[in-house]
Amino acid sequence: MSQTTAPLLEIEALYAGIDRRDDPVTILRDVAFDIRPGEMVGVVGESGSGKSMTALAVMGLLPAAVSVTSGSVRFDGDDLVAVSQRAMREVRGRRIGMIFQDPMTTLDPVVKVGRQIEEAYRIHHRGASRAAARARAAEVLELVGVPDVSRRMQQYPHQWSGGMRQRAVIAMALVNDPDLLIADEPTTALDATIQAQVLEVLARARSELGVAIMLITHDLGVIAQYADRVIVMYAGQVMESATTAELFDDSRHPYSQALIRSRPALAEPGGRLPAIPGQPPSLDRLPAGCPFAPRCTSTFKSQRCVEEPTAVAASADGRLSACHYRDLQEMS
Repeated sequence: MSQTTAPLLEIEALYAGIDRRDDPVTILRDVAFDIRPGEMVGVVGESGSGKSMTALAVMGLLPAAVSVTSGSVRFDGDDLVAVSQRAMREVRGRRIGMIFQDPMTTLDPVVKVGRQIEEAYRIHHRGASRAAARARAAEVLELVGVPDVSRRMQQYPHQWSGGMRQRAVIAMALVNDPDLLIADEPTTALDATIQAQVLEVLARARSELGVAIMLITHDLGVIAQYADRVIVMYAGQVMESATTAELFDDSRHPYSQALIRSRPALAEPGGRLPAIPGQPPSLDRLPAGCPFAPRCTSTFKSQRCVEEPTAVAASADGRLSACHYRDLQEMS
């Protein structure tokens, strides 16, 4: 993907949190990255790192207690943080589609699958006939690999397997031909074979429709195979931003390095699986310095890491990392 292409999505200095009078909690801190047309960007990190909250901030679907406090989310030039709810409803589901983690809770159990996808289409195409909506629903179901579409559209979600339900959710997200698709852990609770099929569906949607994809996942193997670039998040902030090749060949942040070392595929047969020591910090009791400092085992770790907050910046060769010793990491 050419870096000269203008970003489709551009998140800048995004902060979000819970505004408790006596004890406010910041959930996202200075999050910044972009996604270009047709690009697949992976967002990785442990549970609680802020991946899903970032996606919800883009969609304008943050929980009631959480709000964006500063920063911008520019989509095709418009700041989604500043637009009205009416304008946001025109973007959400039409130009930005989202796949949530659990398809069974996404789909209405008492409405036929085909009808649900048709309704998603007609919300944004108010003049469309029922026949046109049905034809479009069938088209996207075929695109995502659902067999015997006419019969399947007349079934209820409980009559579909987990993998097939996820295909239906992807079809619903694609039915309005969006420019950006946010996939939040789209293979959660699926077995390995079905996971691979779902990911191939996303790859096919990208190649055939040109849709950009923000892929949120814990699985670095998935990132290595499908993503163009990677955003590594920890404790609500970005730790590193790199191309996929750069991240796996020469990661610059100790947290990225620890994630890569802990992949099961790298464990010795019969040996212990390498793990990151300790636990992620509570967001209302963050360390004063680098949030990863208490768990960091880097040889560069110093008192500075414990005392001084970090922010993403470029090393001498232009790589983006939030490590105080990014330049030393470059030389190591």
